[in-house]
Amino acid sequence: MSKSANALMLVLTICLLGGTSAPSAAQQMAGRDATRPSAKLGLGRAATPEEITAWDTDVRPDGRGLPVGKGTVKQGDDLFQEKCASCHGEFGQGVGRWPVLAGGAGTLKADRPDKTVGSFWPDLSTVFDYIKRAMPYGNAQSLTNDEVYALTAYILSMNDIVKDETFELNEKNFTSIKMPNAAAFFEDDRETSEKHFWNKSPCMKDCRPAPKVTGRAMAIDVTPDGKSGPKVE
Repeated sequence: MSKSANALMLVLTICLLGGTSAPSAAQQMAGRDATRPSAKLGLGRAATPEEITAWDTDVRPDGRGLPVGKGTVKQGDDLFQEKCASCHGEFGQGVGRWPVLAGGAGTLKADRPDKTVGSFWPDLSTVFDYIKRAMPYGNAQSLTNDEVYALTAYILSMNDIVKDETFELNEKNFTSIKMPNAAAFFEDDRETSEKHFWNKSPCMKDCRPAPKVTGRAMAIDVTPDGKSGPKVE
């Protein structure tokens, strides 16, 4: 089980069992140990493994958290047209203001880049995780694991990352898929790249000289008077 699942089980168990209550003022005044837990309230029960599993759905870039399942591009095409195309378009081009999922290759340096799954997203796990957690819109978490694998495979196909409509995506080959823009992302390196900016004794007062006024608008005649200014309709 992942660390997030262990943490979640602990939180749920504490909540369901009522946790501990703070000691009363009388107890504190009597010198009793303030860290000593009081009796449980007797409410609720421990979360079951099935309940924990229902919450522990995150999928990580290394494949950790992937459920067992499989789905082909062809199966994903059929599902996409039924459940997704009304918002994302038949080919992932987007409808109205709904997100575009495909295309945009080579546009990231443009003034208005097209940040799609194929052109921008660095990890396939984000696609799977988001579909499983939040799609389809208005009916989230209604898809089976096989359907999520199939839809993910179809999105790969729309972006020409896989070419064969018979390609099957599953938990075994998932991490072998490399996204086109993965190399453009890097780990946060500020601890090393910006270390020369660090200062144990930072300036807290009068750190910069006061600004010097070198000219005023009226003095350099850039403010028009009422007679010479342009006419505004």
